[in-house]
Amino acid sequence: MTVITNIEDLRVIAKRRVPKMFYDYVDSGSWTESTYKANTEDFQKIKLRQKVARNMEGRTLKRSMLGIDMTMPVAISPTGLVGMVHPDGEILAARALANFGCRYTLSTMSICSMEDIATHVAKPFWFQLYVMRDRDFMLSLIDRAKAAGCDALMVTLDLQIIGQRHKDLKNGLSVPPKPTLKNWLNLLTKQAWCWKMLKTKRRSFGNIVGYVKGIDDPSSLFSWTSQQFDPTLSWKDLEWIKKAWGGKLIVKGILDDEDAKIAAESGADAIIVSNHGGRQLDGACSSIQVLPSIVEALKNSSTEVWLDSGIRSGQDVLKTIALGAQGTLIGRAYLYGLGAMGEAGVTKCLDIIRNELDLSMAFCGLTDINQVNQDILIPSTIPHL
Repeated sequence: MTVITNIEDLRVIAKRRVPKMFYDYVDSGSWTESTYKANTEDFQKIKLRQKVARNMEGRTLKRSMLGIDMTMPVAISPTGLVGMVHPDGEILAARALANFGCRYTLSTMSICSMEDIATHVAKPFWFQLYVMRDRDFMLSLIDRAKAAGCDALMVTLDLQIIGQRHKDLKNGLSVPPKPTLKNWLNLLTKQAWCWKMLKTKRRSFGNIVGYVKGIDDPSSLFSWTSQQFDPTLSWKDLEWIKKAWGGKLIVKGILDDEDAKIAAESGADAIIVSNHGGRQLDGACSSIQVLPSIVEALKNSSTEVWLDSGIRSGQDVLKTIALGAQGTLIGRAYLYGLGAMGEAGVTKCLDIIRNELDLSMAFCGLTDINQVNQDILIPSTIPHL
């Protein structure tokens, strides 16, 4: 494929180049995957209103998220195992985002550590924190994020327990891959990935290994991790985290307007309308479906509303902004780019989304992303619960 025109092109290449268990980890949802599919399908139901004979010169996509100027209202959602999609993947992706002028979010469950990112990327990034049973380890992660120069902390609330993802179970997902015949046969078809993986020292969870006592092999790491997600998580924990962090706080995993209000009252500077990419509660509404009600619930709040789950194009970004979100985040889209072509693929993903967003905004008669509102949408196609 010599001409890459959209995110789907990157996905096709990534599927060829990334080992099956890690590609499936990225490109799957829980149970029947109905929510995973609805995330993208519901975007397609929203229609844009085209305008003509408008001056389209001088267009700008610049917008702020948490007071941080972005070249476009797109940041990166935290995703685990990025360094298994492409060796040193978190470093490569963070560098691409920094050069592009948008924010990267590093997951707690990353392969490269936050210290790796701080060393190799000259600009700030965000760090995503899971609420774990080991509160002392959580505090150490917060302190390390401060030391690494992170200028916002993102707390994921919708992973108190892990949703059942059938592909991961069937593939026997593990880091590194278990030396089974099935895995060896698949890896033989991914020789470029294998060669690059042999050249890097980053093959496990960099934020955990070396920082938790007794974690010295893959089996102990997976056992520890599976026991750490805290089912007793409450809003009081969020207030505790806010106090310990002392900076900008982002809360991810909101699908309900009442929860949105509580998150704002608990100290969230921004909330992310998200269903974890359809990887948790299968049968939940798509993120874009519930966005208008959450925007309405927080209309008198200073807490910003963002959205992830389902964005695969610049038009999806435009529709999200039109429905009242201050910003958007992408996960699978950039991972397709990373798996396809490394750092250059992430940059290509961002270029594609920026171009689609710019052209679509112009066709709707506007030249400034900050002017976008529901007027660019066909009213009968606006989602309502």
